[in-house]
Amino acid sequence: MRLKLSVIFVGTLQDGGFNQAALDGVDRVRADGLADIAIVEGVPYEQPAMIAALEGAAAGSDGVVFIGGQGNVVTPQVAARFPDTVFAVAQGNVTGPNLYSYDVLQEQSAFLAGALAARLTQTGVVGHLSGHRVAPGLKGRAAFAAGVAHVDPTVRLITGFCGTQDHSPTTEHWARGIAAKGADVLFTMLNAAREGAITACRATGMRQIGNAKDWCAVDPAVFVASAVARIDLGVEAALRDMINGVRPAGVVELGLADGAAALTFAPDVSGDLRAEISALASDISTGNLPVSTDYTGPEYEGPA
Repeated sequence: MRLKLSVIFVGTLQDGGFNQAALDGVDRVRADGLADIAIVEGVPYEQPAMIAALEGAAAGSDGVVFIGGQGNVVTPQVAARFPDTVFAVAQGNVTGPNLYSYDVLQEQSAFLAGALAARLTQTGVVGHLSGHRVAPGLKGRAAFAAGVAHVDPTVRLITGFCGTQDHSPTTEHWARGIAAKGADVLFTMLNAAREGAITACRATGMRQIGNAKDWCAVDPAVFVASAVARIDLGVEAALRDMINGVRPAGVVELGLADGAAALTFAPDVSGDLRAEISALASDISTGNLPVSTDYTGPEYEGPA
C-alpha cells in the first residue's frame, strides 16, 4: 500500500529561498511515485496554527515532515499524541520514539560568509539580518559572527531579527537601518522578504550575501556571495527514510563534506579570497576548524 505523507510549510511556498528549496526536495521524491505526498502551505508562524496544521496532517497521513526550525517547539507535542504516525523536522533538533530531525548545517556556509564579509568590508562594519528567531537562524547568525571574528576581530557586527521572513517593507526598513550604521556588507537569512533587503542594498550600495540558494547567479551586482544550504537534500532524506522505513538514531546532519553547504561568489571576488575561503571550508569539513553556534554579543533592535 502506498504511503500517504504530508509536508508542512510555514509562510509562502514560492519564496525564492528556504521554502522553495525545500519544495525541490519534495518534488524529486514525488517524481519517483513511491508515495502520495500532500503539501500544506501558508501556515502562519503562530503556535496554534502550526499545531493545527500538524494535527490535521497527522490525522490522514502515515508520515508528516515539518519544514523549518519553527517545528522544534510544536512537533514533539503533536508527535506524542499520534504515536502511529512518523514525524520529521527539516532543520530540526528534536527527536522522540516517532520523531526525527534532519539538519543541513547552514552554519558552516554562514561561517564562510562571515569570513568573506570581514575581508571585503571597507568600513569595518558588517551586518546580519534574519526574521524568525528559531534555532537554525540563531546558529547561522552565531556562525557568521564567528567567521567575522576569526578573520578580523576588529570588524563590528550589526545583527538583528526583524520578526518576519516574508514581509519586504519590514526587511527593507531594517536593512536601510543597518546600512545607516555603517555596514557595507549584509548577510541575510530570509525567505520572500529578501526582496526588501535587495531594494535597500541597491539604494545604499551595500553588498549582500544571500543564503539557501545561489543568489550570485540571480543578481551578482547586489550579491557578492551566497551561503548555500541545500535544504532540499535534508527534506529529500527525511521523505525517503519514511518511505523506506529507515528510523535514524539522533539528528541526521548534512554539511560541507556532504555537498549540502557551500559559499558561492560573484565574479568580482578575487581568486586570492576564493582560495582563502576554500581553505577554511576544508578545515571545517575535516573537523580542524570548529564552528561556534553560540552568540552573546549585542543585538540591533531595529531603526526608529
